[in-house]
Parts: sequence; C-alpha cells; structure tokens
Amino acid sequence: MAPRRTDSAPPPPAADPVAALDRIAYLLERDQAPTYRVKAFRTASAVVAGLDPDDLRLRVERHTLGDLKGIGPKTADVIEQAHAGGVPGYLADLEARPSPVPTDGAALLAAQRGDCHMHSDWSDGGSPIELMARTARDLGHEWVVLTDHSPRLTVARGLTAERLRAQLDVVAEIAAELAPFRLLTGIECDILDDGSLDQEPELLDRLDVVVASVHSKLRMDEPAMTRRLLAAVRNPRVNVLGHCTGRLIQGKQRPESAFDADAVFAACAESDTAVEINCRPERSDPPSRLLRGALAAGVFLSIDTDAHAPGQLDWQGYGCARAKACDVPADRVITTWPVERLLAWTGASR
Repeated sequence: MAPRRTDSAPPPPAADPVAALDRIAYLLERDQAPTYRVKAFRTASAVVAGLDPDDLRLRVERHTLGDLKGIGPKTADVIEQAHAGGVPGYLADLEARPSPVPTDGAALLAAQRGDCHMHSDWSDGGSPIELMARTARDLGHEWVVLTDHSPRLTVARGLTAERLRAQLDVVAEIAAELAPFRLLTGIECDILDDGSLDQEPELLDRLDVVVASVHSKLRMDEPAMTRRLLAAVRNPRVNVLGHCTGRLIQGKQRPESAFDADAVFAACAESDTAVEINCRPERSDPPSRLLRGALAAGVFLSIDTDAHAPGQLDWQGYGCARAKACDVPADRVITTWPVERLLAWTGASR
C-alpha cells in the first residue's frame, strides 16, 4: 500500500462539480468550520450528483441552478465554475490556506496505517459509511475501523443490537468493493456505571475492534470512576479505552473526570488494552501528563481521529504532534500496525 499521505486528500479533477463541492466540504470540515456551512456544500453535492448531465448543462447555461432546493448562490457559483473546467474561486481560496493541523509529528503521521475510531451517519456522524471509508483510503490509510455509538447514547442515535447487525451486512458489502483497502467492523461502546458494556456480548465478539468510552456521569466520584474504568479495561472484549478523561477544552468546556490513572493504566497494560490519543482538537485527550503516565505504564496507544465527518479524518496530525511531544515511539502505537497484526492482537484478547 502507498504510505500515509501527510498533505491532505488529493484535490478534485477539473470540470467535476461534485468533486469540487465535496473537496470544499472536506476542507471546511478539516478547518472546523460551522456545521451549517459544511452542510450547504454536502447538500449541493448530493443534488448535483442526482441530476441528469443534460439537465445540469442546461441549468448551468441558463443560470437556473438556484431554482433547485439545496443549491444557493455560493454553491451555484462553484458548480458553474467547475462545470466550465476551471477551479472554483471558493475552492482555490481554501486550498491556498495553510492547514491548521500541526506538522510537528510528521514522521509519526507518515507511519500511520489506520484509524481505530470514526463515526458515520448511522449514529451521530454526518456522512455515509462508504464516503468515510473512501476518504480514509484516499488519505493513504490501509485500514479504518467504523465505530458508531452503542444504544444507550440515544442523543447520538446509538445503534441497537438489531441496527448493528444490519450495519455489519452493509460494511461487508462496502468492504468487498474497497478491497484491498480494509474497512473493519467496530463500535464505540458506552461504559455503563458499573463498568459493563452497552451491547450484547455475543455481538461484540463479532467485531474486529471495540473502543470503550464513558459518556455519562462524568463527574462520578474518583473511587467509583476508577472501579468503572478498571472493570471496562479488564474486559477481554475491550481493545481501546477511548478519550479517557472526557474533558473538553474548547467551546463548552468540561473538566477531566477524576480517577486513579496509575491504577487504570496498569490494568490496561496487564489486560493488553490500548489507551486512545484522541485527536479531536476540543478533546486532546488524555492530557500530556496522563499520556506520559500511560507510556510509563507500558500500554499500547491508538492515535484516533474520532472523526464525525470526512475532513476530520485529517486530524490525526493533532494526535501525532502530541505523541511526539511526549516521546511516544511509533512501535507502541497500534494505528501504525499492518491490519494482520492489528486483527491478530484484537482476536487474541477474545
């Protein structure tokens, strides 16, 4: 496979309005633009993709694209300019901006083969599974894990057992189309109050990778939260402990959950459970002091984007920069592993 790209996904070909609109949406997602702005370009892309080519040509010639629901003045300009064979000005301006993703960890980023944590529109992501997987592939990944939420997280449209089973069938079809790229099955499973997992055990056994995270009662007292995390990371079905402190450092901020980090990381090392370096800028979880503690405990680490949109798959550089600052060696990071090694490791725990 080609090495992991470090210069974002490739730009679209000329004279392709859909590709131009998608590229704009991708760059806006990467740059943390407001959701409504991204949605305008994703919606326009879907509208254009559904048009007959002759209908599109006539509408471009007559400047009537704006008559279609889902296409506004800005998106119409992009479509017309791309249809004429040029690079739309809006896209050119975005391409000229430097990426906000840090490059301090460029060598570690280049070593990344996959991503263990991303979401689709089956739960609270904004894009279909296939688009997320294709974007990961185009970034140079060899594999990616789909990890939509489990049922308790209703605000994120968490997947019931029935919906997860249906998703597995869809993933199998998409995976066959994208081979030799590997789209792996997974879940971000809620850690319940007592440390148990929010999904049927037999169904978890069918998945390639299980990420377990706390999403509720984050202010639980320290002894209780420690017991909760210890139970989860010791569960043989859990492969990765997701965003372990639950903190948010941007926007509506949230403090770290309190737990005995030394005890939890020691249990991760003993149970062969990786600790996630969550790349989302508003999370940057765990904090550097805990990341160093996890490294000292001898755990494996997983540099994951927790992407909810295609452009966010480009955020792995945030985690790689933080890992470099904490002297994390590449061989301790499971997202640098070939897929065969990853699957042997996750399968061995079960």
